[in-house]
Amino acid sequence: MRVKLASCGFIENIILAQKFFVLYKLCEEQLTKQVHYDFGLRNILSVLRTLGAQKRARPDDSELSTVMRGLRDMNLSKLVDEDEPLFLSLINDLFPGLVLDSNTYVELQAAVANQVEEAGLINHPPWNLKLVQLYETSKVRHGLMTLGPSGSGKTAVITILMRAMTECGYPHREMRMNPKAITAPQMFGKLDTATNDWTDGIFSTLWRKTLKAKKGENIFLVLDGPVDAIWIENLNSVLDDNKTLTLANGDRIPMSPTCKLLFEVHNIENASPATVSRMGDWEHWNKKVQEYVYPTDSVPEYSSILVPNVDNVRTQFLIDTIAKQHKGDTGSICLCTEASRIWHWAIEHLVIIYIAEQQTIVADILSRDVTITQEQCIA
Repeated sequence: MRVKLASCGFIENIILAQKFFVLYKLCEEQLTKQVHYDFGLRNILSVLRTLGAQKRARPDDSELSTVMRGLRDMNLSKLVDEDEPLFLSLINDLFPGLVLDSNTYVELQAAVANQVEEAGLINHPPWNLKLVQLYETSKVRHGLMTLGPSGSGKTAVITILMRAMTECGYPHREMRMNPKAITAPQMFGKLDTATNDWTDGIFSTLWRKTLKAKKGENIFLVLDGPVDAIWIENLNSVLDDNKTLTLANGDRIPMSPTCKLLFEVHNIENASPATVSRMGDWEHWNKKVQEYVYPTDSVPEYSSILVPNVDNVRTQFLIDTIAKQHKGDTGSICLCTEASRIWHWAIEHLVIIYIAEQQTIVADILSRDVTITQEQCIA
């Protein structure tokens, strides 16, 4: 660390290296154990390269503030919610008395606001923070991973960021594929053992197209699918400093300077430590959805806010099927006016209606049964 800091022009490299080492040691000991946490050599080298770039970009800033900002920005984006306060307190203890200003990116934020309005989305502050973190990470890394459950905004943040960067004068476009939907030979290519002919796969074809992109055009190659050791281990040479795709036929295809490799996944349970260390910075997505406050002047109907899922869709399908059969002798029913009123009452009060042999039972969520005689329905 000291040698790298000295080579980047840091005068107080001894003290800064000690603070760097102590921070990472405390993070390994005190932060929670997460699969995507990596405080090893690859992460250290990535942070040191970023510190050198920040030193050259802001020569008037103090060395302590430059190192503190680099350590905070390079590690904060991959921490889970419960670890963020502890990490910030560790940094404040190692750099006492320093207060950093956050990067504003006025031009980028203006473009993001325009694109969000055009897309009909809401520029939620936590979502906007993840967009800025993804932008900052893309400036220093060539392999990125957006980590979070479906519906957390991963695709939206990538799309809005590309559109905003295009509006700012840096054209961006994406190439998207699902690596889990195909086999490894279909993804990277296949060599015919009989004729020794090579057939490119989907990923290798897209990889070659990135080298033929127009001048000044940036490409996000997005792999949208679960992480599997079968295919992601073949990308280790791409994600490390070699930045080269090695194929089974011996071809070594370098990475385009204007290309970024993005992984859009739900979890990384099947990723090896080698892949985790190569990815460097991860974008963690908040799994907690804030409660929506309904207007006080109106009470919404329950059926209008019901989110479709397997259970209620299956229940509605069974009820519709039974109603269409018109089998009066077998106990199936058609809802009359009275039964329809009872059904709407059940929907509004979060209860479930199911049909027994001679009667219809209304079971609420508190397991209290209310019996409705068959005379109330038309058999």
